[in-house]
Amino acid sequence: MENKLNRFVKYPILVIAAVISISGIRWLVSSEPWILDQLANEERLATTFNELFLIEGNDTLAAYLKQIYRFLGLYVFGTGLMLIVFACNKFFKEKSFRKKYLLVLGILLFTNILLAYFWIPSSHFIYIMWGAILLYLISLYLSLIHIWRCRRRLRCRSRWSPYH
Repeated sequence: MENKLNRFVKYPILVIAAVISISGIRWLVSSEPWILDQLANEERLATTFNELFLIEGNDTLAAYLKQIYRFLGLYVFGTGLMLIVFACNKFFKEKSFRKKYLLVLGILLFTNILLAYFWIPSSHFIYIMWGAILLYLISLYLSLIHIWRCRRRLRCRSRWSPYH
C-alpha cells in the first residue's frame, strides 16, 4: 500500500518541490539573475536592462537587483525544501495534515500563476507553473478520491487507498 501513496499522491508533489528548489538555486547562483526572465522583465519595465544601467544614478542598480534576486532565490529554495521535507510518509499518513498541506500548496500555486499573468504575462515560468498545477491537481484528485471513499472509521478498502 505504501507504493500507491508514493506513486499517486506523493511523487507529483515531490516533483513540484524539486522544480521549485531548482528554480531557487538558479536565482541564488546566477551572476545576473534578472536575465533568467529577461524578456518578461524588460517588457514590464518598458526598457532594456542595458539602458536602465546606463542611466545616471543607477550605478548600484545591478548590485541591488542581485541582492533582491538572491533573497528571492533563498525564499523559493527554502519553500521547495520545506515541501520536500514535509512530504515524508509519516506526515502524509495523517489525513488532516495531508488536507492542509494540499490546501496550502494549492493556494501557493494558484496565486503564483495569477500574479505571473498579471505582472509578467510573457514569462517562460508560466509554463513551469502550469506543469506544477497539473501535477498538483493529479495529487489532489487522487487524495480526494480516497477521502470520499473512506469516510468511515473502519479500515479503508478502496482501490485508491494508498494510506492504509
